[in-house]
Amino acid sequence: MHWQHAMAKWANYASNQPHHGKHHGKNFGGGSFRRAKYNIPANIAETDTGYEIHLYALGYDKANINITVVDEVLYVTGTREIPEDYRPNFIRQEFPIKSFEKVFHLNEGIDTTAIVAKQEDGVLIITLPKKPEAQRQERNVDIV
Repeated sequence: MHWQHAMAKWANYASNQPHHGKHHGKNFGGGSFRRAKYNIPANIAETDTGYEIHLYALGYDKANINITVVDEVLYVTGTREIPEDYRPNFIRQEFPIKSFEKVFHLNEGIDTTAIVAKQEDGVLIITLPKKPEAQRQERNVDIV
């Protein structure tokens, strides 16, 4: 399955639409801003046997990350403690400070009972195995 087709079947959707920020009449970087809560970067790769989601969750301890699957939707949330007096005056914010949330709509070919996750060097790696019937089938053909 071509990766663009696979991504069309299940893509990363933020649970809320982008919000426009007010920046005192200044446009830093152009375009609209999304709430940083939803902005941890994600890479998704397909293999013959499944998919891997790599979420850049630097600074989020695995004890404070929650991964759940409900009706073929994968929810990933994380929180971390920040000092109460930490109030930066951002002119641009591209990654979350206190919490994040990512939502992935899965296709019917994912074995949701076999999803596993690990964290390495601040990257959360979620492995989503394909059901056997969704895996690429390969066999050798004998020449007669």
